[in-house]
This record gives sequence, structure tokens and C-alpha cells, in this order.
Amino acid sequence: MGTIINVVAIIAGGIIGLLFGARLNEKYQTTTVTACGLCTMFIGISGALSGMFSISKGSIETTGTMMTILCFVLGGFVGEFLDIDGNLERFGNWIKRKTGSEGDSGFVNAFVTVSLTVCIGAMAIVGSIQDGIYGDCSTLVAKSTLDFVIVIIFAASLGRGAVFSAIPVGLLQGSVTILARLIEPIMTPQALNNISITGSILIFGVGVNLLWPKKIKVANLLPTLIFAVIWAFLPISL
Repeated sequence: MGTIINVVAIIAGGIIGLLFGARLNEKYQTTTVTACGLCTMFIGISGALSGMFSISKGSIETTGTMMTILCFVLGGFVGEFLDIDGNLERFGNWIKRKTGSEGDSGFVNAFVTVSLTVCIGAMAIVGSIQDGIYGDCSTLVAKSTLDFVIVIIFAASLGRGAVFSAIPVGLLQGSVTILARLIEPIMTPQALNNISITGSILIFGVGVNLLWPKKIKVANLLPTLIFAVIWAFLPISL
């Protein structure tokens, strides 16, 4: 039920955002996109720093630096080889054609941007596992509330492509829920912390792309999350 609630919340938020966005002229839409970019970058920064910094005996300690660097390098190589960014854009273009949205030049950008924003993060993984094993959808309900607000804002500023971010959310979280019993043993606290750090940095990248013409192929960095989980089981601490 958690994933279904999340998908419905995204669709509802998207529809409300489109209705609201239709009342905004281009000047206000541009300002809204800028605001979304700044806030997204701040969310990414705060999430990464909260996972990497801790206070011990009155001093600040840093962890996860080497993990972050190596996982992003390896993840970037794999992502480029698989061309995840290109495939996601092609999928967006396919949805664009099927929904008769050819006249919307910003459709694919909205779809990719919002999909990455609402899919990346530990809440999606943890919530889906809890839903699949214990029938507890409370985490995904909380995520649904956040996504509802986020998609309203993005749909108002970026357009109808934001609504279809419900598709990758449904596929990702639904798959994790179905495979929850297989995934749970590897989602240790350290693995989830690594996902939180790397996922937050990816969200920062989404914010950068909102403020400037696409500078970072965030989708091609998604395999970083897999390497972050693997890193949690290596006999090192860096």
C-alpha cells in the first residue's frame, strides 16, 4: 500500500501543480525554478553533511570521504557504460509521445529532474522494505507527504512531465517491496548511512541542473548507490 499511496500522492500533487502553474506567467515560473534549485541543493548538502560529520569529545570528525569519492568514480564509470541518463531521457521521450505531449519542450527535463528527486534517498528503500516485510507503510506515507509538496512546486514550474515521475517511483519502490526479504539483510545501518550520504550528493546535483543548463548527468551516477552498499561490507573504514 505504501507505494500505491506514494504514486497517488505524486499524481495528485502534479495535477494541483499544473493547475497552479497555468496561472503563473514566465517570470514567476523562472523564479520558482530558481527557488526549487536552491532548496534542492540545500537539502542535498544538509543530508550529506549530517551523514559525514559527527561530534566526538568536543571536536568534529569526518567519515565517509574516501567511500564517497571511490563510489562516485566507480558509479560514474558504470553509469556512463550503461548510458542510464540517455535511457531515462529516451523513456521520457517515449512517454511524451504516448501522452501526446510533443508540444511540451520541457517535458523530458521535468520528468527526469523530478524522477531523480523523488526516487533517490534512503526513505524509498527503507520504507519499501518495511512495507514488504512488516506491512508497515508509515515511512512511505511520510515520504508521500513530502513528495506531494515537492511535485506540486515542480509541476507548477517545470510542467506536466513532473506528474509522470510517479512511474519510476512505482517501479522502484514496488520492486524493492516485492524483493524486501532478499534485500533486508544487506541494508545494514552502515549501508543505509552510505546511501544517505551519496544519495544526498546526487540530490545536490539535481539542484545544480535546475539552476544551470544541464551540467551533471545525475542519472549516470546512480550506480554510486550500489557501490555505497557494497562499501559497507568491506573490512575498511574511510
